[in-house]
Amino acid sequence: MKRYLFLFLILLTVSCQVTETLQLNSDGSGTIEVENLRDEHSYMQIAKENYSKEDVYRDTTYIFGDYIKKHHETFSRTPVADQKVFLRYSEVKIHKKASSYDKEFRATYTQNFQKASDIVDLSKTDHYLDDIKKNYALSAEEHYYKVCYDYTGNRFNRIVTIIDTLEQKKEFDKIEGLKAEYKGYKLVQNYILNYHFPRKIQSVSNPLAKISDDHKSLSLQFPLSDCLQNPLSTNLEVILEPESVD
Repeated sequence: MKRYLFLFLILLTVSCQVTETLQLNSDGSGTIEVENLRDEHSYMQIAKENYSKEDVYRDTTYIFGDYIKKHHETFSRTPVADQKVFLRYSEVKIHKKASSYDKEFRATYTQNFQKASDIVDLSKTDHYLDDIKKNYALSAEEHYYKVCYDYTGNRFNRIVTIIDTLEQKKEFDKIEGLKAEYKGYKLVQNYILNYHFPRKIQSVSNPLAKISDDHKSLSLQFPLSDCLQNPLSTNLEVILEPESVD
């Protein structure tokens, strides 16, 4: 698991753009989508001569809950507490395309929700799929932060919490090593928040957020390595204008 996570970290940190798109409805329901897209120009610099040797084509779409059914035998052997965590992902839709011919490597995770507190941390989806297949316990995971969401009244919050400071320090040092190794490369590695709201935005906690002309959407971009080294930097509070009373 550690090797998988580190290889994933290398790809994600130095040659990937992650976009988190949220559509919030007036009743508090909505849709969230996280897309990981390999930046081909960046990856070409890293892979060098191996870039032209890629030979893969996969295009799959499935639902997390169907994966649980497929691996029910191992799922049933996991602790009940772990099963409850996995079941929260049941409705998450996963679409993955890996095409060396089209030079398109993309993974998209989508969840429809009834309230913001139902939104899961979509960045953990692949790890949890692997846990179910191989009967890994969540206690063996190396995650060092978690993301959750809340929408109460006219306030929307993206809440990041550090859950393992020692693991965070390890990942911080790994990324510092990657920065040194790829210093001088022109790499795309962004994390972008695109949020759409049912009413006008009154204020945003991060002054770098770009507000749309109609004041109902925002876009906020971070260097991906900064997000991984300091996840708390992606905390966000958005205050919407009060609902009008007729």
